[in-house]
Amino acid sequence: MPVSFNLVEDLDAALKAAALAAGLDDAAAFVPEVRTADPRHGDFQANGVLGYAKARKLNPRTTAEKLLAALPASVRELCDVAIAGPGFINFALKPTALLAWLEAHDSVEHLRAGAAAAHAGQTWVVDYSSPNTAKQMHVGHLRSAVIGEAICRMLEFTGARVIRDNHLGDWGTQFGKLIYGYKRWADPKALATEPIEELERLYKLGNDATPDGSPELDEARRELVKLQAGDPENVALWQKFSDVSLAAFAEIYDRLGIKFDHHLGESFYRDKVDRIYRELTDAGLAETSEGALVVFHPEHPRFKTQPFLMRKADGASNYASTDLATALYRAEHFRADGIVVVTDFRQADHFEQLFLTVKKWFAVKGYRLPELHHVTFGAVTGEDGKALKTRSGDVIKLKALLDEAVERSYAIVSEKSPELPEAGRREISRVVGVGAIQYADLSQNRSSNYVFSWDKMLALDGNTAPYLLYAVARIHSIFRKAGVSPGDSAKAKVATPPETPAEIALARKLVKFPDAIRLAMETLRPHFLSLYLFELAGDYSTFNTADKVLVDDPVVRARRLLLCARALLVLETGLHLLGLRTLQRL
Repeated sequence: MPVSFNLVEDLDAALKAAALAAGLDDAAAFVPEVRTADPRHGDFQANGVLGYAKARKLNPRTTAEKLLAALPASVRELCDVAIAGPGFINFALKPTALLAWLEAHDSVEHLRAGAAAAHAGQTWVVDYSSPNTAKQMHVGHLRSAVIGEAICRMLEFTGARVIRDNHLGDWGTQFGKLIYGYKRWADPKALATEPIEELERLYKLGNDATPDGSPELDEARRELVKLQAGDPENVALWQKFSDVSLAAFAEIYDRLGIKFDHHLGESFYRDKVDRIYRELTDAGLAETSEGALVVFHPEHPRFKTQPFLMRKADGASNYASTDLATALYRAEHFRADGIVVVTDFRQADHFEQLFLTVKKWFAVKGYRLPELHHVTFGAVTGEDGKALKTRSGDVIKLKALLDEAVERSYAIVSEKSPELPEAGRREISRVVGVGAIQYADLSQNRSSNYVFSWDKMLALDGNTAPYLLYAVARIHSIFRKAGVSPGDSAKAKVATPPETPAEIALARKLVKFPDAIRLAMETLRPHFLSLYLFELAGDYSTFNTADKVLVDDPVVRARRLLLCARALLVLETGLHLLGLRTLQRL
């Protein structure tokens, strides 16, 4: 049995083969359920024997013994195998197997090649960030951006072709009010220097000047009608608003390491909704109710009487219209195997109804249905438990939040390393500050709200970006002292299997990297990868404290440098998958 990237899959296959070889009744139905084990019991544990035996009124331990007896000899060459309790099968990798895995996975390319089978040949569209144009991005846009980018990177790492789509809010009633305000109060100087801020000001003025029932609101609506009818002047203004917004967004995305393939906003689908109305009506899924076109899902316990409104009574399209057109476009144009939409939890009902509608519609039409995933996330609150806002009560702008993170990091770096040149301190503070913001979000279960705390996210201890970035820099410093490169393969050729408890613990944690990736991807929850990296950094710190690396004995030195090199490789690879940049010096 070769030491491949994903040992869980190897053990799973070996146990299935053993079930057949042992002649178990209904062996094809046996599901081993191999997972990472509690380190006290080994490296991996198979839990499927209990359920299999219970369903067939067999003795679980006897069944487990039959499986062990039929395991290929190659498995026992890699692992010590034991039965625990009523039928759990534990696998503890031997030091020689640990060494073989470390030797085989010596580059990002080798790690990626091992992970690529999960989504090889697939195309996935990830819809994330999705701010409204003509407005600044605020703290509420942070979670969708960083969670979405991490999911994109993990999908790419596991073999998928990923299409990043920023589904902008760039079409709707707000543009009538913005055009109304622009034509009356635009400041050319402000538009040249701070265009997105000026557009926000103009929208506020336009909104305040057009109260319900007023002649001014009627005028704003006429501006919107002109835009929707293709009036050259208003279309040119709308295009200007979009261009200004994309330029402002690009500055934020660049700081976060995000680059979109497409910015296909609501406006892109405005001429594609008539097909949606026609097909859903012809399929018998859509019906007219009180003048509006709706879809009912009476079989769903929450949506029995709640219609999915896809065209308003006045004939106007809405989010449902364009979202249905978006799903069809992604399935037909991109040939998507999977679609991930990342939004906050408040849109859960909308997307559940949307996906129910898409599944029924595609089934009737015979369209190829992609996997559909709505990735939700909780809110970011201040330490008082309330929404994160400025002292004046305004929503915090994302640009200002990133600026403050960098400045706070600069103050810490300047205090701890005043000898560094200012340019070096500035670069470190940019990486650490932005990384701290990203990681504070990604280290949380996305379904939960989380409390924003500067002190916690910038701390050099605990599950924080500074702690992990320091671990990376610390390993780089060992290689500088040793005068060798972390990628030098010569040390692996003379390395021996890990021996000390700290060496073995670190090696055992390193071979669990594939399982961390698998768990994060199966659930689309990046915090599982974050937790793994934090634990790996902790095991590395224990190893570095217990076992001196740069010893005189060349064999021990090579073995420990190999462990350092693989810890560095996995830490940097994992942090890059989360969207963070790393540093060689900190």
